Amino acid sequence: MDWITIALLLLFGLLFLVAEVLFIPGTTLVGLVGFALLATGIWLGYRDFGSSTGHITLVTAAVLAGLILYIGLRPKNLHKFALTDVNNSSVRDARRPDIEPGSVGRTLSALRPAGTALFEDDRREVVTRGEFLAAGTMVRVLGIEQNRIVVEQAA
Repeated sequence: MDWITIALLLLFGLLFLVAEVLFIPGTTLVGLVGFALLATGIWLGYRDFGSSTGHITLVTAAVLAGLILYIGLRPKNLHKFALTDVNNSSVRDARRPDIEPGSVGRTLSALRPAGTALFEDDRREVVTRGEFLAAGTMVRVLGIEQNRIVVEQAA
């Protein structure tokens, strides 16, 4: 075997280990392939160039792999790749409505039977019980059924 082949096996083995540590955490196929490439490169170094070159290949590969693991798994470096943002937003729960039955509003769009209505300053998606109402019609909330605000035309 040529020394270029051995060097490429070691290089790609180390690159696969970098990908394993930084981008695909856990014991996956990428890490196993990287380890197999390193082992093959070291074995070929022993076989083709003798024990002194094999020892140099082994120590170099072990030091570089250890350095990759040390640098890649440090908490300071992991925070560069980790998602650290916290989502503090909330969703309006329809089970505790802020629009009470009997509230009066005005439709912003035609209700066919669903559309948009304005209650004070709140735009809400509403639905009728099947009747069609034109935009600008005054409506009254009948209730909230299955997360939908049900309205009828205000008298």
